[in-house]
Amino acid sequence: MNQIKLSENIYYVGVNDRHTDKFENHMELPNGVSYNSYLIVDEKVALIDPVEANFLEEYLFKVKSVLGERKVDYLIINHDEPDHSSTVAAVLREYPGVQVVGNAKTFAPLEAFYGPIENKVTVAEGETLSLGTHTLQFFMVPMVHWPESMVTYEQNSKIVFSNDAFGGFGALNGGIFDDQVNLAFYEDEMRRYYANIVGKVAMQALKAIEKLSALEIKMIAPSHGLVWRSNLAWVIGKYTQWSKQESEEGIVIVYGSMHGNTARMAEIVARGAAETGIKEVKVYDVAKTEVSFIMSDIWKYKGVIIGACAHYGSMFPNMTLLVHEINEFKPKDKCYATFGGMSWSGGGVRTLAKYAEEGKWNLVTDSVEVKGAPIREEDWDKLYELGKAVAEAVKQQ
Repeated sequence: MNQIKLSENIYYVGVNDRHTDKFENHMELPNGVSYNSYLIVDEKVALIDPVEANFLEEYLFKVKSVLGERKVDYLIINHDEPDHSSTVAAVLREYPGVQVVGNAKTFAPLEAFYGPIENKVTVAEGETLSLGTHTLQFFMVPMVHWPESMVTYEQNSKIVFSNDAFGGFGALNGGIFDDQVNLAFYEDEMRRYYANIVGKVAMQALKAIEKLSALEIKMIAPSHGLVWRSNLAWVIGKYTQWSKQESEEGIVIVYGSMHGNTARMAEIVARGAAETGIKEVKVYDVAKTEVSFIMSDIWKYKGVIIGACAHYGSMFPNMTLLVHEINEFKPKDKCYATFGGMSWSGGGVRTLAKYAEEGKWNLVTDSVEVKGAPIREEDWDKLYELGKAVAEAVKQQ
């Protein structure tokens, strides 16, 4: 079997998931996702971060293809979430006596998921574990993105096993390492992963990056996505940019429309924005595009314009999740505006105003609400000027 080595006696034993429709049952996976796991073979054997349970047979086959009849001595748990840990019980059955390594916050959630664990090894900040010629060192990165999250650093090879940090969506299409693929594809999927999973704890992510900067790092091996060995400065730079919420010049326009009228309004708004010279204008129908893709671009660009038609005195239902996510994740330094359509009592713009007040959005211009279709010149002008106003604010920021 063609074994994938990160360095001498350190192996990649992860798997690709091209079948699951939605990550965490709400984020679409058109390009799949990988569950990365790593094996260090020394005087003692350490298995770092197991995989999702649906891939148990493939996973154990890969582990045994490296180990043969040898046993696993240590199972390192950097993160309890089931997409990483749901094969823990099976690994314990396969390798009786294996010692499970985690920190003080690891074992309560882990045992809540999988039952009692007998052979526990609790490690603290900076503590080490010798495997022979390889030495593991552990660093806590709480809330990146669960309280027990940590990373494992192998001192001999200078590899950081980084948990969810520096990870991304997208199955690995033959290339495991960053220098084997087109990074443009993976950049978009990394940002979507970051914006929808790590973005809420951006400050903690930034602290983790600062902590790891003190280490000599030759490779970053995350739990999802590419293993980084040639473009370390690039990926650390991207994560730092996203953690600092340094946005690019551009505008995301999202609309919810029942009969097409609010969609027509969005086109007018987009024209107003584009004619200022803003080249990156993204227009999304919230009923068609899953929210994680929209949030990814909201994280990327400075301008956000949201349009919702009325629906029984409130707003278009699909828009509710998006504005909830905006207020939960709180992307910073955005220039906002809202618009919408009504027929008899309104509610779309009024409901957006409530979310804007709750989230303390930076509304750079007055909302525009159109009765019926945008067929009157005054309505057309107001929508056009709304798009223009946001674009000008973005350019000045």
